[in-house]
Amino acid sequence: MRPGYSETVVRPGAVAALALAAAVLGGVFALVVGDRTGLAGGSTETVFVQGRGTATPVERRLPEVTSKPLAGNAFDPAAIYRSRRSGVVTIYSFFDKEPPTEHAAQGSGFVISRAGDILTSAHVVTTAGESTRDPKAASRLFVAFDDNDRVAATLVGWDLNDDVAVLHVESKAHALEPVPLGNSARVVVGEPVAAMGSPFGNENSLAVGIVSATRRSIDSLTSEYTVPDAIQTDAPITHGNSGGPLFDARGRVIGINAQIRSDSGQAEGVGFAIPINAARRTFEQLTQNGRVSYAYVGVNAEDLTPSIARRFGYPVQRGAVVACVVDGGPGEKAGLRGGTQRKELNGLQVRLGGDVVVRIGNNTVQRADDLVRVVSEALAPGQVVQFTLLRNGKRLVVPVRLGERPARPAGGC
Repeated sequence: MRPGYSETVVRPGAVAALALAAAVLGGVFALVVGDRTGLAGGSTETVFVQGRGTATPVERRLPEVTSKPLAGNAFDPAAIYRSRRSGVVTIYSFFDKEPPTEHAAQGSGFVISRAGDILTSAHVVTTAGESTRDPKAASRLFVAFDDNDRVAATLVGWDLNDDVAVLHVESKAHALEPVPLGNSARVVVGEPVAAMGSPFGNENSLAVGIVSATRRSIDSLTSEYTVPDAIQTDAPITHGNSGGPLFDARGRVIGINAQIRSDSGQAEGVGFAIPINAARRTFEQLTQNGRVSYAYVGVNAEDLTPSIARRFGYPVQRGAVVACVVDGGPGEKAGLRGGTQRKELNGLQVRLGGDVVVRIGNNTVQRADDLVRVVSEALAPGQVVQFTLLRNGKRLVVPVRLGERPARPAGGC
């Protein structure tokens, strides 16, 4: 059994070579320039998004988008490109150093409202791609449109957990053509997709492929937590694509291109996109509250599988086995219990003796990733939610008052 993941586990070590679509300094295509010609001056307002949280869920606000999905059900990459290219932008991030040299990074993004809101990856506009600790925002930001016109942008804020950032440009600075947002919860394996962006600085490039998998739990590039609901695709996501949109067949954004795993660091690896529903949540919280908060239980969990259940006498075949509980966390305060012994089964280490979570509120939990997904995506800090679990063969319902996810995972669990 592979270890499951709750919201407290630090990313596992010794993974295969990971060529993240961000390469150097959070940008994906780093370059050193000394000439400022053509770069208008601009200031960057940074809103750091990690701190104390709200006690209730935020009210959702969607950007006003007037563009419509493409008609029909056929996959027409040329039509997607024609209709969406005006809404896809190239982002240039400058991290000022000793003059006259500046370090710049380039990524992609897309317009989501006529007011000038733009979504991109956090690692494109901060140094979070280099280090997850104390990232620095770009000192200057510029957005280039498909007609090569470039305007100054400001940084509204960023979310390190899901690697999402929100930029703003003045609506009068350039004509804006927002792209429609889809529903990533409805994405299915095998459906065709189109990735747009500026790989290696080649603006307005299109790549096509299919959805290879959904609900992938992947290491976050910008935090020490995992992203529990990533979209895997074989559409090439190369350096410079980070922050660009992943479109479905009707030209709706279903994800933000984020990273690629590859043994060689080239585009033949496995690409991942942040689901647009997660990015939508980040946008809504940043624009309403100036920050993003995630609910937190304070446990690590592992998958309960049918083989484990049969071998060790569990009364259910699926669930999330609590492996350990963080001292002083919401889970411990609610009385959740972690594992007490380890066994080996089929070449895997299994933690036994802990509570088996099978439901959170009205949401079924069949694996450890489900626990993370429900808590982080459907709930909010301060909420009290009923955990249905099995303990010593008995079914219990335990109320848990959720906390706020700390900036870094707690040690000792």
